[in-house]
Amino acid sequence: MRKIWLLFLGMAMSAAGFSQGPPMGGGGGGRRGGGPPPAIGHFYGKVVDAKTGKAMDGASVQLVQSKFDPATRATKDTVINGMITRRNGEFSLENLPIFGNFRLKITAIGFATYDEKVAFDLKGLRGAAGAAGGAAGGGDNPQGLANAQQAINAVDKDLGNIKLKEDAQNLEQVTVTASKPLITMGVDRKIYNVEKDISAAGGSGVDVMKNVPSVQVDIDGNVTLRNSPPTIFVDGRPTTLTLDQIPADAIQSVEIITNPGAKYDASGGTAGILNIVLKKNRKAGYNGNIRSGIDQRGRFNLGGDINVKQGKVNFFLSGNYNQRKSISIGNTNRYTHGIPGLANDSLLEHDDNVNKGYFEFARGGMDYLLDNRNTLSITGNIVHGTFEPYTNSNLYVDTFLNGATKYSYTQRLSTSNSIFRNHGAMLSYKHTFPKAGEEWTADANYSQGTNDNLNLITSDIYNVRGGPLSSVYKQQQVGNGNNKFFTAQTDYVLPLGEKSKFEAGARAAIRNIASVNNIDTLGADNEFHVEGLLSSQYTYRDRVFAGYVTYANAIKDFTYQLGLRGESSDYKGTQNFTAYDGLGHQADTVGHFTNNFPLSLFPSVFLTQKLGGDQDLSLNYTRRIDRPSFQQLFPFTDYSDSINVSRGNPNLKPQFTNSFELAYQKTFPGNNTLLFSTYYKYTTDLITRNPDSGSNPISHQPVIVSTYINAKSSFVGGFEIIARNAITKWWDLTSNINIFTSKINTIDTGLFAIAPVGETWSWYGKINNSFKLTKALTLQLSGDYTSKTVLPPGGSASNGGGGGMGRGFGGTVSGNANGYSRPSGGVDAALRYEFLKNKAAALTLSVSDIFRTRVNNVYTYAATFEQDAVRRRDPQFFRLQFNYRFGKFDMALFKRKNLKGEQNGIEGIQGVGGGGPQPAQN
Repeated sequence: MRKIWLLFLGMAMSAAGFSQGPPMGGGGGGRRGGGPPPAIGHFYGKVVDAKTGKAMDGASVQLVQSKFDPATRATKDTVINGMITRRNGEFSLENLPIFGNFRLKITAIGFATYDEKVAFDLKGLRGAAGAAGGAAGGGDNPQGLANAQQAINAVDKDLGNIKLKEDAQNLEQVTVTASKPLITMGVDRKIYNVEKDISAAGGSGVDVMKNVPSVQVDIDGNVTLRNSPPTIFVDGRPTTLTLDQIPADAIQSVEIITNPGAKYDASGGTAGILNIVLKKNRKAGYNGNIRSGIDQRGRFNLGGDINVKQGKVNFFLSGNYNQRKSISIGNTNRYTHGIPGLANDSLLEHDDNVNKGYFEFARGGMDYLLDNRNTLSITGNIVHGTFEPYTNSNLYVDTFLNGATKYSYTQRLSTSNSIFRNHGAMLSYKHTFPKAGEEWTADANYSQGTNDNLNLITSDIYNVRGGPLSSVYKQQQVGNGNNKFFTAQTDYVLPLGEKSKFEAGARAAIRNIASVNNIDTLGADNEFHVEGLLSSQYTYRDRVFAGYVTYANAIKDFTYQLGLRGESSDYKGTQNFTAYDGLGHQADTVGHFTNNFPLSLFPSVFLTQKLGGDQDLSLNYTRRIDRPSFQQLFPFTDYSDSINVSRGNPNLKPQFTNSFELAYQKTFPGNNTLLFSTYYKYTTDLITRNPDSGSNPISHQPVIVSTYINAKSSFVGGFEIIARNAITKWWDLTSNINIFTSKINTIDTGLFAIAPVGETWSWYGKINNSFKLTKALTLQLSGDYTSKTVLPPGGSASNGGGGGMGRGFGGTVSGNANGYSRPSGGVDAALRYEFLKNKAAALTLSVSDIFRTRVNNVYTYAATFEQDAVRRRDPQFFRLQFNYRFGKFDMALFKRKNLKGEQNGIEGIQGVGGGGPQPAQN
């Protein structure tokens, strides 16, 4: 009855309005006299599949009205109401204005958009309005009640069953992941889509990195980004995982961020961030894949993953088992000279190394939609592995004594057993606000990695090869360690307008490391005894606390983002070792090392100007830091490798880097993109290696110890081009070239100081071709080349948080200021054949280093030695991989998939027509 009385009032007002004259403007957009009528209109109906007649759940329904915008003096489409269809396909839009031009727009993934005009029956409403006064005046008036019913029918309109037709092209874009390009380029980052890289199938994260633009990978899997070691993240967070512990089939994409802003960790200043995004499928219904493969050495791999999404829950699980057998050979020539009290000598060493083993990877989790605005997610991963490398070495040493030469030959066998385990978990929460784009997220991450290593070295020593055995020396190295990493982070995003946005966040990272490294020698009793002077044990904890704010805005075609990050950190460690004073005195010692790095500020500025014609010009600046690791700080001397003795320096300071980058991007028709970048990084107090003198506590022979210093400064500058070209319908080409230079300015450290390699220009290039030979057959052909390059100030990639190498445990900024690598390059290829319905199955044959040209050829020098080392690993390596996809693409379960933007728009207009419907629950 309430609605009838409101209707009577509306009809009376309408009648008064009609009596004063016709409506102003077109389509009843304006009315004279009486004010606007109440919002009492109602459209309802049902959305069904045109082919099956099945009700469609999760379709987006929007009611659009054309309104006159006085600011632009033009008609503007405005969404005035909307909702997501219910499980039975029904929708109901209430409290609508009854006058105006309306369009009903319905969208669903895989179906053509429905966009048709709808309107209320104004003629019936006007006829009913003529008798409104009598009906509203009270008393029995059958004619008035009949007119009231007619008016109700006019503003309460059933639109019936609305049929959506399948859009084959749109559906293909949703269900066929191959529609993604190999690389998506932006000014601040590049996204490398691993699923398009068929050559990495069955491999590890190291194999993925080989084709990523801006990234270089040596034959041992050490990664550099623009010739500097990057920080490695997994799903945007630090990790204790190493690249060779992550299966390539578990990786969805790699984000290359060459100049991270204030939102990201400030550590890793001389390079950027490589963020590995793991697969987490959210397709409605169920889907997944199974895979297996084998390589030329009979090593196999198995894996699979499954995803189930229904209702409020999305569940995912994946697993991999990979066997490995890697073979490498190497030759080292080393000439040692000028060490007081030690004769000059020449070493020739030949190594044959075999590393075989396996690793297991499992990952699972779930997303739970608490309601329309709150989502809780939990993810966990487990990695286990065992490797048993062994190396046969032949060492020839010529010692020069007063014009005479002493010869010796050593046959050395090194056998190892290495077991590693890594467990991790993440709990995250996300809340979205009614305002489109406003959200708050929070997460906590914990990961723990452990390793146990046993290495036995047996050296048979001869005066000459083929002669009688002179002596046997056996050494055993027992080591174990654990790495515990906890991070907590929260982020808030607040849109301040259509083009401006404010972001803020905070982060805490705590890492605990423990390590034991005992070196044992075989005694006369045929038992191994710990050499206290050569062994060590330490524990270490570091903490980093950070907060950031950013503000972004746009003025016409000019956008800017300003950011400021603050970080403070501290560390403390305990070192147990046996001290030696050089006079034969020794004692067990416990050393404590602590340091606090006060609050440091890290500004960032990002500027972008649209030039028209799909062109962008951007300029950005950031300030970043690298803190010395505990291993680089504590003064214990590591004699485990008699040729490469190392020691930390407790007086090291952090190094700071100011980074600038200027980029130009042009998008051409036909999905062709060109990106030019020029960059400059200036670092003060660069942490780098430097030789020093020492004495072996067992043999008392003088040795050269590699320690660390803060160099005066260094710079890295360069110019990079990345291009993506669709040459033809069947040929896609991605190319990358980087021309760069660098220089380290060291200080005079005394007797063994030597000038580093001067400023040298170098370059590297990559090219990746994808040929669609037939509908079912794809060929990928890629190649890379690196010119002569000065050794980077870091040895390999570091894990987020400033500790751990890209392939194992260790420091962040270790390297040698003196030396360079000689040119190297190679060609890889992969052929994929897809078959069965919807190309559900695929066979991939891949081969790496086709022409056996990829080598590690490094020259290093110092005041007391010169060394050439050449190594080759796994040339012409073949792998065959099978993959099968399965699943059910159920539109009835699709819900809000990919409709978030539309849903936010709907939520933003609730109440425009006097209060709209609440969003449907998922």
